[in-house]
Amino acid sequence: MTTPPPALLIAGHGTRDDAGAEAFRDFVRELGRRHPELPVAGGFIELSPPPLGDAVTELVERGVRRFAAVPLMLVSAGHAKGDIPAALAREKERHPGISYTYGRPLGPHPSLLRVLERRLDEVLDGVDRAEVTVLLVGRGSTDPDANAEVCKAARLLWEGRGYGAVETAFVSLAAPDVPSGLERCARLGARRIVVLPYFLFTGILPDRVRRQTEEWAAAHPGLDVRAADVIGPEPELLDLVMERYAEAVGGDLRMNCDSCVYRIALPGFEDKVGLPQQPHFHPDDDGDHHHGHGHGHHHGHGHAHAH
Repeated sequence: MTTPPPALLIAGHGTRDDAGAEAFRDFVRELGRRHPELPVAGGFIELSPPPLGDAVTELVERGVRRFAAVPLMLVSAGHAKGDIPAALAREKERHPGISYTYGRPLGPHPSLLRVLERRLDEVLDGVDRAEVTVLLVGRGSTDPDANAEVCKAARLLWEGRGYGAVETAFVSLAAPDVPSGLERCARLGARRIVVLPYFLFTGILPDRVRRQTEEWAAAHPGLDVRAADVIGPEPELLDLVMERYAEAVGGDLRMNCDSCVYRIALPGFEDKVGLPQQPHFHPDDDGDHHHGHGHGHHHGHGHAHAH
């Protein structure tokens, strides 16, 4: 009798935006339809139902004992490094006998860069790329490693595609913010700017990126400023999640710890080395929301191992 493959658990960030949360749930359902051989479930760390714990319970009730968890996130920040490992550890206590492996975040990946390029083409409508400055806008984090990943994605997007320049900005928790990023583009001589949100699905923060872009554009009528769409549930994204699943199942995990503030004393962040992480929330997502994750937990950097 052959052992069934591990189930797939998708861990999402969460949003107060109903359309964004439903886009995630639709995405999980589509993965299940595409892979009927696998039990597939998904849940959120914060802000949206269902919680990640409910998704684990759903799998257990379907007879699952082993699963691979893939964070549906573009960069490895506090959620991917700490909150998800802590949540999975709690679920292992709640459901004795289960085991899991933990995959790595999605980006930057060549297939997602191709989707970003497509989003730019949609709004450029034939404009010469050499005349265009792209402003890639990430979520933003207090983790410098996560913010550096957005800059890496920007550089990879620029390489070989012929854009005049690709700059970076952040909508929350990190500088430069969107207006400052647009101002920098203008000071560097940009006359055509496309603001490209580095987000998987719609939500409060991508909506804010678009609103701030439109406000800045209205105040600078001499410039051609356009707003592109989020990545969305494209086939490339569905395939990439399965690639991350296969890595986790096969033990081919390459989590980057070389510039992690919880391991390395980076300038200005020396106090974080070796300390327990505290569950956190994003004030820019919802000012009244507080994490219900319980107590602080140690940084789960043993991502390459089964539990």
